[in-house]
Amino acid sequence: MNNTTYSVKKSEIESKWYIIDAANKPLGRVATEAAKLLRGKHKPTYTTHMDVGDHVIIINCANVVLTGKKLDQKIYRSHSGYIGGMKETTARELMAKNPEKMMTHAVEGMLPHTRLGRQMAKKLRVYAGAEHENIAQKPEVWEVK
Repeated sequence: MNNTTYSVKKSEIESKWYIIDAANKPLGRVATEAAKLLRGKHKPTYTTHMDVGDHVIIINCANVVLTGKKLDQKIYRSHSGYIGGMKETTARELMAKNPEKMMTHAVEGMLPHTRLGRQMAKKLRVYAGAEHENIAQKPEVWEVK
């Protein structure tokens, strides 16, 4: 009996394209599904130290739903590094100005905060509307539960 653990090789990795429609779905639910696909956790060949994930396209980000009072109470903070350089934006302001940034922030927060995570994040494409420019890749529809 063979007691060795199978480890996928770089040449064996195949990545597909998936499209997720975020319209009228909670932000976190869409982000977790996207992060799962980007990491490759839905595949039997999942390996923690390698990028075995797929490409993900998220459309209709402008129509994503935030439950409860999150639109007014959730605050996104950034700091320039200078004294007094903190900027705060509520979710409502960010949703009106740049809904793609909100979705990207949610998905990247669920990926590893390492070089591998940054490599996985490059395979994410986010669009505010229903139109996207990746039709040539023939993406499959991934249903969010």
